[in-house]
Amino acid sequence: MKVCIIQPYYSMNGADNDTCFAEILTYLDRCDNSMDLIVLPEYSDIPSNIIEKEPFDESIRKYNSVILEKCKQTAIRCHAMVFVNAAYETELGFRNTTYAFDREGNLVGKYFKAHPAPSEVRKGEDGGHGMDVAYSYETREPYVLEMEGIRFGFMTCYDFYFYENFAQVARQNVDVIIGCSLQRSDSHEALEIINRFLCYNTNAYLIRASVSLGLDSKLCGSSCVITPKGNVLVNMKSEIGMATAEIDPHDKYYKPAGFMGKMKSHYEYIEEGRRPWLYRNGGAAMVPFDDVMPYPRLCAHRGFSTAAPENTMPAFGAAIALGAQEIEFDVWQTKDGELVSFHDMWTRRVTGVPGKIFDKTYDELLKLDFGAYFSESFRGLKIASVEDILRKFAGQTVMNVHIKTETDESDVPESFVHKLVALFDRYDCRKHVYLMITNDKLTAMVKRLYPDIRICVGFDGNKDPMSMVERALRLGAQKVQFFKPYYDEEAIRKAHEAGILVNIFFADDLDEAKQLLEWGADTILTNDYLKISALFN
Repeated sequence: MKVCIIQPYYSMNGADNDTCFAEILTYLDRCDNSMDLIVLPEYSDIPSNIIEKEPFDESIRKYNSVILEKCKQTAIRCHAMVFVNAAYETELGFRNTTYAFDREGNLVGKYFKAHPAPSEVRKGEDGGHGMDVAYSYETREPYVLEMEGIRFGFMTCYDFYFYENFAQVARQNVDVIIGCSLQRSDSHEALEIINRFLCYNTNAYLIRASVSLGLDSKLCGSSCVITPKGNVLVNMKSEIGMATAEIDPHDKYYKPAGFMGKMKSHYEYIEEGRRPWLYRNGGAAMVPFDDVMPYPRLCAHRGFSTAAPENTMPAFGAAIALGAQEIEFDVWQTKDGELVSFHDMWTRRVTGVPGKIFDKTYDELLKLDFGAYFSESFRGLKIASVEDILRKFAGQTVMNVHIKTETDESDVPESFVHKLVALFDRYDCRKHVYLMITNDKLTAMVKRLYPDIRICVGFDGNKDPMSMVERALRLGAQKVQFFKPYYDEEAIRKAHEAGILVNIFFADDLDEAKQLLEWGADTILTNDYLKISALFN
């Protein structure tokens, strides 16, 4: 099979857009019927450096249909499979898309870039291109297209950096990976390392097309053809034009699986020893991060606390099993520094034993019963530590972590904050949590130490809901948690106008929850998750 990669000149001056696009069309005209597969670079409908969103979108509207029609006609004329990356318009905007045409010019597949780059995610007002990336927060297997008995996988630009996804691609038994790319900031050497590593780990050929930043540039380019063994058949580096290579897409590389082992692909060898519990959270159980999960949401307050004892593992598990987008739990620090989930300052209501939670050691708390008060069937239930919760549920839901202090003015040592965030990092859920804090001194400390941690400002006794919004703005928080009954529709509207998200504590009545949704509440806390979730299904 003869493959062809096209590497046009990419101008850093958007004024050259027309000239650069005409060059791409010229290269397609030079393709002939000796070629079986032709690959073009990323954003072939935006062939020069255009930063601002309006001219970026204008280039798509001007050239998108032209390049797609040209590729279709090239596929027919050359009797070749053609892969080109260009935008695809949806109701939410443009998607970064690789189109696949068969030898008859039929559009037979579309691959949506699995990892949209930050510039594609950011809105136009924030200096980005504001593209449709909603699909990228959904769980799905790597996209595979089969043509002529060849299994094609896909990667586009930013996708090449997510090595943890290579094993997922390998599991699909792909023969050829189509890489429509730019990668304008990487050196030729770095790109070759990445690309060879990909092929070796997926046991697939890579056919990658990029752009040249100029003959003297040491960055970008490197359109290439690489074998499953990692051998480089073609590397254009900064050349401008076209290159071809002959490949057998069904040729695979096998090696001994360890010294004296059976012949296997590198992926199969790795699978024998995989220990997934040592790696980053991933897969179908994971939910989107807090800053991208859609609203409105329902938050299980203290877990599903009408079905199981509050702030316990059964309550959290029941809520998450029912699909809770958020759970809420309270955190205290024990006398000996352990972080535990418990609501009250005093232990008597739940355990029957007097005393303050923070005056007891963790071992002393483990001896108490945290379930019998709720039901005899929960007798003997132990207190849950924050680590218990994260070890079991990290990443499976957004966590509203309510930090408790003795008073709203209590001093909290920095070590407390460091320990809590270290747990988030250990269980890889830092982007799946936000802290609900009433103590403004503590909020200021968290923002100083960990400015990326998201904060929800809590009720401090001031019955004017706008006072919470003002505190949130002053402290750099993203959310407020209005306290029943001190809120109304106008308060929610004004908070939104100020750019602040609104939690409502709480609603266990369907009509009340429905009204809150009509008012525009972002997140409703409830003790009766199953009943109120009917409004969200």
